[in-house]
Amino acid sequence: MRISFRYISLLAGMLLLAAGTLRAEEEKATFNPKELVFAHLGDEYGWSIALPGGKHVAIPLPVIVRSRESGWYLFSSSRLEHGAGYAGFRIAPEGPHAGKIVEMNADGQERRPLDLSVTKNVLAVVITALVLLSVLFPLVRWYKHNPLRAPKGLLGFLEKIIEMVYAEVIVPVLGKEARKFGPYLLTLFFFIFFSNLLGLMVVFPGGANVTGNLSVTLALALCTFVVVNVSGSKKYWRETFWPEVPAWLKFPIPLMPLIELFGVLTKPLSLMIRLFANMLAGHLIMLVLVSLIFVFGMMGAVAQGGSALLSVLFALFMGLLDVLICFIQAYVFMILSTIFIALAREK
Repeated sequence: MRISFRYISLLAGMLLLAAGTLRAEEEKATFNPKELVFAHLGDEYGWSIALPGGKHVAIPLPVIVRSRESGWYLFSSSRLEHGAGYAGFRIAPEGPHAGKIVEMNADGQERRPLDLSVTKNVLAVVITALVLLSVLFPLVRWYKHNPLRAPKGLLGFLEKIIEMVYAEVIVPVLGKEARKFGPYLLTLFFFIFFSNLLGLMVVFPGGANVTGNLSVTLALALCTFVVVNVSGSKKYWRETFWPEVPAWLKFPIPLMPLIELFGVLTKPLSLMIRLFANMLAGHLIMLVLVSLIFVFGMMGAVAQGGSALLSVLFALFMGLLDVLICFIQAYVFMILSTIFIALAREK
């Protein structure tokens, strides 16, 4: 109960900090919930950290772009802040490339250069990987030096999670091949889990919407797609291109092979959309609840006070629920990947 109270207190403080920041911004300009929501859910070329009193600290990130006329450029994202331009590049404020780096061609039209910049989400992925290594490697070292002793504290808690995922999910589904695919599946689970948890934090190095970004979930789904299809057995490929159905369903029109091939392609698509949609929805609901305080604030102090109480209570509830969802979504992604691998490895 003490842990729950501390978590609730911390989350309430974070919400009040966010509310204070929004209030200061509201004094400067009309509050726009749409801009707030999409600014958080989207990616950016710097990492903006909100401070009490409406102040912000921006961490510039490397911009790596290639112009079609003048070649490669490497510079700090601080050169493009507040609508500024550098070497013909700028961040488009609106239009089809809004929020992205564009350059002007000879006709005066905007176009996208080849963009390999380190954005906020890219840095968040690196931070997640470093956190993952810093947490799990001590457990590896423990067992190297203490093979017959069970760890305690955080290491013991991690061991229980690994044992639950590996012994109760991976081994029953994959059997003897669990040792072969276990490292990949456990890495997948913990990377998604830690990414989700860091996304709930409103202070650096958290706050990035990593698993709510379609590009990240696409990359994770493609990893499973490659593992499944590269390790697929002869039976798997035979049932894909020549399934055991009546011949008229395979020749002269390969109806069933097309359906089976479509199923091969939709499996990673379902993984990508499921994780993206669930994590995006969690961030969206939290932001909308906080935004309601300022939307109702336009109706007067009484309306703002009542809406603030309800919004904070619902936001606290959603925050606690999101912690559970962080685990569930990592677990679902991992168990579906395990099932897809098992189906592809069937002899």
